[in-house]
Amino acid sequence: MISEEEVELKVDFLLKELSLEEKFKLMIGYFRFQTNTIPRLGIKTFKMTDGPLGISRHSSFLRKNTYFPAGINLAASWNRKLAHECGEAIGREARAINRLCVLGPGININRTPYNGRTFEYYSEDPYLNKEIAIPFVKGIQSQKIAACPKHYVANNQETNRHTVSSEVDERTLHEIYLRSFKEIVEEADPWTIMTAYNHVNSEYVHGSSKLLNSTLFEKWGFAGFVMTDWWATRERGVTQPTTEEAVKAGLSIEMPIPILYEKAKLKKAFAEERISLEDIDNLIKRILRVYAKVGMFDDKVNLLKGERNTKRHQDLARKMSEEGIVLLKNENNLLPLDITKIQRIAVLGPNLKKKFGKFLSGGASAVKPPYEITPLQGLKEKCKGKIKILSDPSKADVVLLFMGLNHDSPSKIMSDKTTKSKEEHGYETEGMDRKEFGLNVSQIQLINETAKINPNTVVILINANPVSMDEWLSKIPALVEAWYPGMEGGRAITKVLFGDVNPSGKIPLTFPKRIEDSPAHKTTKTFPGENLKVHYEEGIYVGYRYHEKNNVEPLFPFGFGLSYTTFRFNKVSSDKNSLKSMKDSLELNVSVTNTGDKAGSEVIQVYSEDVKSSVDRPIKELVGFEKVYLEKGETKSVEVIVKSKDLAFYDMETKDWKVESGDFILHIGNSSDSIKLQKKITYKS
Repeated sequence: MISEEEVELKVDFLLKELSLEEKFKLMIGYFRFQTNTIPRLGIKTFKMTDGPLGISRHSSFLRKNTYFPAGINLAASWNRKLAHECGEAIGREARAINRLCVLGPGININRTPYNGRTFEYYSEDPYLNKEIAIPFVKGIQSQKIAACPKHYVANNQETNRHTVSSEVDERTLHEIYLRSFKEIVEEADPWTIMTAYNHVNSEYVHGSSKLLNSTLFEKWGFAGFVMTDWWATRERGVTQPTTEEAVKAGLSIEMPIPILYEKAKLKKAFAEERISLEDIDNLIKRILRVYAKVGMFDDKVNLLKGERNTKRHQDLARKMSEEGIVLLKNENNLLPLDITKIQRIAVLGPNLKKKFGKFLSGGASAVKPPYEITPLQGLKEKCKGKIKILSDPSKADVVLLFMGLNHDSPSKIMSDKTTKSKEEHGYETEGMDRKEFGLNVSQIQLINETAKINPNTVVILINANPVSMDEWLSKIPALVEAWYPGMEGGRAITKVLFGDVNPSGKIPLTFPKRIEDSPAHKTTKTFPGENLKVHYEEGIYVGYRYHEKNNVEPLFPFGFGLSYTTFRFNKVSSDKNSLKSMKDSLELNVSVTNTGDKAGSEVIQVYSEDVKSSVDRPIKELVGFEKVYLEKGETKSVEVIVKSKDLAFYDMETKDWKVESGDFILHIGNSSDSIKLQKKITYKS
């Protein structure tokens, strides 16, 4: 692998050899997912592909590729190792089709249950967000493929996404929305970053010197290059940055075609000395540095070999789905189903036979796999010769209802007039937000009618955003959240239902009871916005932070998830009781016992409480977690690292992160509102 010193030498050489017009040429896209070439200098096209659920069909010359579970499923696993393995696998798939950059992960905060792209993203919590994204980025780049965290920044809705301005105060911007990007830059060194479509405080990010030069480059030390989202620079009735503003802000590449960076505009700005050669070279250096890191100038024999659609990747897709599935309700231990005692199962619902891996299904992240196991297929494989599968609930021992939301492309939804008028609130897709909080009427009726006929009714949700459940939750004994489970989803869901896999997922976002309980939905000013401005009036109180601060009971709290076994948190100790600098950390040791009769995994979650602060702070904030597997009756002491920097808040006076001297209480439990142990520590600056 080429060393950092060799990279810089190559960059310096090419920078001297490139003409000004060739440099301009490198700053613009060519043919959708490629950049321009300079053959005489060995600069090839930098091919990109949409992600991050796998290699998208539309950006891979219509190839079929491994379809991994949605981002929110990965976050629900609370498994850093799994995130790294997924990144590695997607990097190998990109390498196999000669792509050098994966446009992902998507790390925007889940602010509203209406967001059409919640499925791509990880969490409402910036700590969990970055703890999953960092190993994912490292996994991709371990294959010498560039990762591209997106969408920088405060892109939290699809409504008016090209023109709306996210109006957010500075502390909230840094603590909630910028934090994941910051941590990924500092710990994973991503080679590219994509800007968002929206404005931030009435300024497009691709023209914002404050967000790019001052924050991303100077403060955080980002060394890669910045690109726009596709066609983000089109005029849409809202003033775009000028060419020189984008250049001086730090935008290296405009995708997929030149608008701000048309050659004539660049030449004119240069001739009129509105941009300098130094300005251009700063952008080109970043591009060339990444080109070297992905192996563009290496001999082919030295490049890593890719693979796609292999059994290894398909097994990983199933494992990811299994670990991310969340058991939300299980009265009288109806689940897991005992295959030796059940004779007949009734299966119904709109998502029973539905395949989600279709061309542009859900938008740009869509992956078309070589096959996809639906829930019905998974059940048939499991039950063949053992259990009869029916459609009549009255004749079954147990009923399985596969409900949830839909995932078609925006163009299909908009062209289907019947679907648009009757079911539009049931879609989650890029380009449009949901309109209603509940399931559609026909699904609610099916649940209620089935539960009357057969009390042993299990609802399995396939979706990403929370949905209201007032109309039906109390009438069913068991509820499973399966998210969008990928190409092996049917097998994974079946394994969980029958107990071959003990569910260990925890929801990575709060499920509110009503849409009014979501802090983003107080007025139309806070969502979807008025006069093309959406006001983040809730500030830092997103998700569980808001629910705890305002004593609003959620339907299911952040970090919640049941198991087929039980766990006891015994005691907690630490290697030290005080921290002394922002670079310091301590090690908690939490003793946990599996007190049930099945092996299973538990997620130990650590939340910090600043006992006395000079600024308003949430009651609790996630600062650590570890997932542990325990055999029945087994006890383990689990190490959880808590870093000083994760106790910090963004200080408006110093414009930086700060931990004040004083006491902190570390709350240890298995969800944000299920605390089992406490540990007091002190920070002494």
